[in-house]
Amino acid sequence: MKRLVIFLVTIILAPTTLLAANSDSAYLFVYFTGNRKSEEAVRYAISTDGYRFRSLHNNEPVISSAVISSTGGVRDPHILRGQDGKTFYMVVTDMVSANGWNSNRAMVLLKSTDLINWKSAVVNIQQRFSGNDSLLRVWAPQTIYDKKAGKYMVYWSMKHGQDADKIYYAYANNDFTDLVTEPKQLYFSPNNGACIDGDIVEKDNRYYLFFKTEDGHPGIRVAVSDSVNGGYQLRPGEVQQTQNPVEGSGVFKLNNNEGYILMYDMYTTGKYQFTKSKDLQHFEVVDKEVSMDFQPRHGTVMPITATELSRLVSKYATAAGFMGTIHDPGIRKLNITMDTLQRTVQVMVKPGTDLKRMQPMFQLVPGVSITRIGKSDFSKGAVDYKVSIKGRPAETWSVKAVANNNTVLDGFYADPDVLYSAKTGKYYIYPTSDGFAGWSGTYFKCFSSPDLVTWKDEGKVLDLETDVTWAHGKAWAPCIIERKEGGAYKYYYYYTGEQKIGLAIGDDPKGPFKDIGYPLIDKHPAGVNRGQEIDPEVFHDPVSNKYFLYWGNGYMAAAELSDDMRSLKEGTLQLITPDKTFREGTTVFYRNGKYYFLWSENDTRSEDYRVRYGTADSPLGPIHVPANNMVIAKDTVAGIYGTGHNSIIQVSGKDEWYIVYHRFNYPNGIHWGRAAGYSREVCIDRMYFNEDGSIREVVPTHKGITR
Repeated sequence: MKRLVIFLVTIILAPTTLLAANSDSAYLFVYFTGNRKSEEAVRYAISTDGYRFRSLHNNEPVISSAVISSTGGVRDPHILRGQDGKTFYMVVTDMVSANGWNSNRAMVLLKSTDLINWKSAVVNIQQRFSGNDSLLRVWAPQTIYDKKAGKYMVYWSMKHGQDADKIYYAYANNDFTDLVTEPKQLYFSPNNGACIDGDIVEKDNRYYLFFKTEDGHPGIRVAVSDSVNGGYQLRPGEVQQTQNPVEGSGVFKLNNNEGYILMYDMYTTGKYQFTKSKDLQHFEVVDKEVSMDFQPRHGTVMPITATELSRLVSKYATAAGFMGTIHDPGIRKLNITMDTLQRTVQVMVKPGTDLKRMQPMFQLVPGVSITRIGKSDFSKGAVDYKVSIKGRPAETWSVKAVANNNTVLDGFYADPDVLYSAKTGKYYIYPTSDGFAGWSGTYFKCFSSPDLVTWKDEGKVLDLETDVTWAHGKAWAPCIIERKEGGAYKYYYYYTGEQKIGLAIGDDPKGPFKDIGYPLIDKHPAGVNRGQEIDPEVFHDPVSNKYFLYWGNGYMAAAELSDDMRSLKEGTLQLITPDKTFREGTTVFYRNGKYYFLWSENDTRSEDYRVRYGTADSPLGPIHVPANNMVIAKDTVAGIYGTGHNSIIQVSGKDEWYIVYHRFNYPNGIHWGRAAGYSREVCIDRMYFNEDGSIREVVPTHKGITR
């Protein structure tokens, strides 16, 4: 008789932290998610370190907006622990944005003793207080305890008629169901400019009011006072660490006494930014330490105890939320696919990962455990796990590991340029460093490979902030060429910085590269009045032995390079824009007597970003565009979107060609809206030609290539 043996192996949280039951040892993030009515509701996420947040309740609302509001929607939730330590106060904007930004007059006050059950009351400022006939909107209320008054002070911004938005305050009654004092102006702007989204934090018996200015150059400012309800003096400068528009700043103190986190909503990009400060004056971006499985809009974070965390986990946590934290050195953490109905997780693993020895781990919190059922041998198929959440029935989930080679680089990168180096016998990819809202990256990296499959991160090759004098941001779309000069190899690295094209030169394909000290191209070509000077492409013509540079967004420009590669030959610049589908990202190569020109169509934030081509008899055109000229486009069945901005590589001595391109993150990018265009990943697929020399359309794959 055979005996069935079931192995139960506990997956240990790394690191595991014992949380004190009655001291602040975790965090609760309250937020809303967007401008659709279904998104205008309070949601919860939790963290044990203040940086890694996991949504609760499958990122669905934990409070019904229809029940608590007068409009059917709420926004901008702010949560506060009361002075007694066990009562919680929340205030939200009572608003549905689809009705217009001047459509609301009310806020909602909420009170709870367990963070789960809330009593609420609507306070309509226009109806509650006389003299507000011209009131247009009531935005982003928050609460703080006034020690001198012994009352809870609610403060918010509101706008009357043609007047600017101003920040007001009033005191709440003991039941937190009404405002019982007339609203008074809290902060007086020196220029009477619009001020919204106030957030007050106390430090060393002083009060720091963070708020957003709406006039002139909008940004987050700070005013300081010795009194919570007035006397705020504006500090110079803005504190946001981004060039993107921001709103909804929120400050919370870290439980480990290592300072404060200032976070804010970069609302045009769909992303949040986290910064850290010890003095509330100097702020450092810590986005690389932050992870969230949701996309918040204007919210706040409050420290909570282990007991409170356990209560929230028991009520709202889901097995899917914690299975999604699976990690292992061999797993591509950005490419995890989940099916909550089938209770399955699929992970993509890096080339060379030993599926027999892979031991995935999970980020857990007290009250949640994940145990493996059976042996951990992913080479034989899916491995089952038991997920236990305190107060809930256990669930069994299956994890499958798939050895896909796309993506090829570990992380967010875009606009890849590929090179085969005769000097080293290796391949190199030079991408845009992505994952920065608004394409605000400042540095370039290099990756090397012996086979186009296994890639090594060689580090930074050029940093605009430290290596370039004329540009310090928007490091985009580089290209490179290897040239033998006098028995030695030189590498000419053309790149975009702040919508200008620069050149840096090095002696090795891994860099570093030294900038020549000035932009090579910094203005529109004659006759062009739109677009940007971006996306350079350098090409060596094997027929004439000349070198050419191509660039442009909205137009395609081309010119022969001077002998030293540092300037354009006078009189050679031409506009060779192929047709109306051209957007950017020119790529040029030569095959069998033809010059092939490839370009990207549409916006990189669009799922329909794709590549087309034309051919020419010379490196300066004119370009003939075939009727069927698609090179690569999205594959909705495979969940691959935004396939564009490519380069082409030929295997030396063979008629074997590959397209290197970027796409939206898989599987999440398509759900991020236009923000997907800031979080792209690099892929490689084989490219084939028909007998007549036309390019056969490439089907993008997850499998990638094997060589």
